[in-house]
Amino acid sequence: MSEMRRVEIVVTGRVQGVFYRDSTRRTAGGLGLTGIVRNLPVGDVEIIAEGSEDSLEALVRWCRHGPPAAVVKDAAVTWRGATGEFKGFQIRY
Repeated sequence: MSEMRRVEIVVTGRVQGVFYRDSTRRTAGGLGLTGIVRNLPVGDVEIIAEGSEDSLEALVRWCRHGPPAAVVKDAAVTWRGATGEFKGFQIRY
């Protein structure tokens, strides 16, 4: 089994009000990841996910385009060590 990692992603563009959070939750859950997704007050979406590096890389690739209605300008990615703090993958409000 590969080492567990953590990725923090801030997605900019037209990413609020286009089902980005729910689509992220479903995509991350399907990849077996844990973490959260939430809207930021400035209009961006923040994703914090933990799991295998391969699954996290798949999530990063998905985040760069998002769901069909989204227009992603950028996805800033920061890699860290996993903390194990999450149970499942949830939308935070």
